[in-house]
Amino acid sequence: MTESSADRHDHAPAPKQARRVVDIHAHWYPADWLRLFERDGPAEGAKLERMASGYTIRTDRIVNAFTEQFVDLGLRLDGMDRQRVDVHAMSLTAPMVYWASPGFGLALAQAYNDSAAAAHARHPDRFVGLAMLPMQAPDLALEELERAAKLPGMRGMYLATHVNNIDLDDRRFWDIYAKAEELGWTIFLHPIDTIGRERTTRYYLKNLLGNPYDTGVAAASLIFGGVLDAFPNLEINLPHAGGTFPWLIGRLDHGTKVRPELKHMKQLPSGYLRRFTYDTIGHNDQINTNLIRLVGADRVVLGSDYCFDMGLTDPLGDLERLDALTADQRELIAGETAARLLRL
Repeated sequence: MTESSADRHDHAPAPKQARRVVDIHAHWYPADWLRLFERDGPAEGAKLERMASGYTIRTDRIVNAFTEQFVDLGLRLDGMDRQRVDVHAMSLTAPMVYWASPGFGLALAQAYNDSAAAAHARHPDRFVGLAMLPMQAPDLALEELERAAKLPGMRGMYLATHVNNIDLDDRRFWDIYAKAEELGWTIFLHPIDTIGRERTTRYYLKNLLGNPYDTGVAAASLIFGGVLDAFPNLEINLPHAGGTFPWLIGRLDHGTKVRPELKHMKQLPSGYLRRFTYDTIGHNDQINTNLIRLVGADRVVLGSDYCFDMGLTDPLGDLERLDALTADQRELIAGETAARLLRL
């Protein structure tokens, strides 16, 4: 793992533009995190492989390959400048930390959070961090949340759409939600080890379909399980344009009206649409336009999935291409709403 080129030279500030563009969906593997994973992961059945093209990371259930762009902050700054993005809200990606024992999961989370804070300290106008927590051990996760909240540049919490197959409405997580609400921290969700594993191994369906389906299950669990009612000021961001959730809202509403399993609901799921925010990774102009119509421009934020091949190479250009939007709506999506969520 190479030293970050951002540490070897001063990097020019982002190109000047009228708006501050904020990408809330930007993945990062810190070099210190990778070193810890490489050193101690094998004892827990995990492995980091280095290749000329980058790295492959393996746990019992998850494999992810990535290039140096995911590690080197200098390369990231170059990429942000090309994309006309001012700020990355950086998040860890697969395999996250839930697969590990509680102690090692905590160590990995702390390594990520400390590295994100250090990146912010070096480039305070370009990077903020989304804290990783060892949710497989909620007591440790709460302690790390309280610690990470005191680190410079930490602006939210990163959470998978389930924790080792435990859905997000499980009561063991509620103290963490309460603390996030108290801090004013947005929770940013992301799929991992997705639903339908046995039937989505071919054709990359684990990502193409598994990711949006898993996000839909997470959103429904938070609604039907009472989390959004219990924490009325908690902000939650759904990735990939909300996954299946916004597009199946009619079916969820109908089921709530007719099914005895949902007789406890005091309002329809559509009443919660604006309790979430959604990123712009819809891969289709009509879908993105309809999402904005459905939830409002103030509930949509720019995301790129940096820098996966399933992400957006020109996230700002994709937004600018939506000719049905007003200038004020574009400003909200490009950065104003994210700046509010992240307290920039």
